[in-house]
Amino acid sequence: MASSMASADPLQEVLTHIVDFAASVVSCDSCFLYALEDDDLILRASKNAHADVVDRLKLRLGQGITGWVAEHGKPVAVALNASQDPRFQLFKDLPEDKFEAFLSVPVLCRGRIVGVINLQNREPHEYTEREIKLISTIGFLVGAEIEMARLESENTHLSEKLETRKLVERAKGILQRELKITEEEAYLTIQRQSRQRRKSMKEVAEAIVLSEDVKRGMND
Repeated sequence: MASSMASADPLQEVLTHIVDFAASVVSCDSCFLYALEDDDLILRASKNAHADVVDRLKLRLGQGITGWVAEHGKPVAVALNASQDPRFQLFKDLPEDKFEAFLSVPVLCRGRIVGVINLQNREPHEYTEREIKLISTIGFLVGAEIEMARLESENTHLSEKLETRKLVERAKGILQRELKITEEEAYLTIQRQSRQRRKSMKEVAEAIVLSEDVKRGMND
């Protein structure tokens, strides 16, 4: 599995692979993967489509069964009436809250919690020791993959920010020269165009730079 999730994979793709793999190993009706970020557990991947809550649903450490697992680093298996467990956290947006069985295991990297994998079944299901061990092993093995992908995503995001900054700086210089305005006025012009056209500042800056390049090409 590790070879299929090479470090070249973006974070979201890695998380999706993990969910798909876990759901294929143990039969279930739902599989969630929460990633621990700044002391919050954020739902990052789901077997079932949940565009409205993925990347938005957050849990604190200790909140719900998921938060308990992250806080204690131990798996929890509930065979029936999962919503009646005193640790259970209800989310009205999730139909899975009505499912009977619940298995939650920690995702670890070098002994540190980096996330939680949850499996749920609509009908009562007694998770066997083998099933619990299988999912727990996955949680143990994929932690490093998640951390590697997270670092790569952060580096990519940083590179994009630097590229955007360079483009905006160049676009500002063009506007200052062409419109005889200050640096601050040039920045505000780009910002205003970004809002009005519903484009990112990078896209607006790219258009300004492209227009300048076209003019230069015509004058050469």
